[in-house]
Amino acid sequence: MTRLNEILQIEAGWLNGAEHYPSPNFNQRPDTEQPRLLVIHNISLPPAKFGGGYIRDFFLNRLDTAAHPYFETIASLQVSAHLLIERSGHLLQFVGFDQRAWHAGQSQYCGADNCNDFSIGIELEGTDTIPYTEQQYRQLARVAAALLAYYPEMSAGHITGHSDIAPQRKSDPGPAFNRDYFDRLLKRELHG
Repeated sequence: MTRLNEILQIEAGWLNGAEHYPSPNFNQRPDTEQPRLLVIHNISLPPAKFGGGYIRDFFLNRLDTAAHPYFETIASLQVSAHLLIERSGHLLQFVGFDQRAWHAGQSQYCGADNCNDFSIGIELEGTDTIPYTEQQYRQLARVAAALLAYYPEMSAGHITGHSDIAPQRKSDPGPAFNRDYFDRLLKRELHG
């Protein structure tokens, strides 16, 4: 379990405070691209249910379709995120930050298409309408601060929701995400 007072560091694209579960769903970024955008998502499996390890299994392509009828509809998808923040604040990393995770799909940010090429995707275990936990906000701020310190092209001004880069397809992290609160926590992490 990642403690909220543990210093987070990135080594070779992997976060020291996270459990590592390498997903097969990734590839190399284009040679000209470095992470410069942080995309916040949400996910719950089954929808609006928390816990059970199903998100981990989904990103590892080993979701048990017999565990819930909904899983049959998504079992063939090959997706991933760089990091998942569970309701407890526990961190699970699936793809190294230097690699291209398959989280954004068809997307655009500031005129640039294919956000997977230049972004890092963080999933919050949750839904658009159920409030996120204090532990999730605090971990997200800590992780974002570590990423901003590690990747020179990233900045606090380039953190966005999935809904902002794919507005016709996606609604996450949704109205339940308190962006102002997250921004205050991030500012505190960055400036002490």
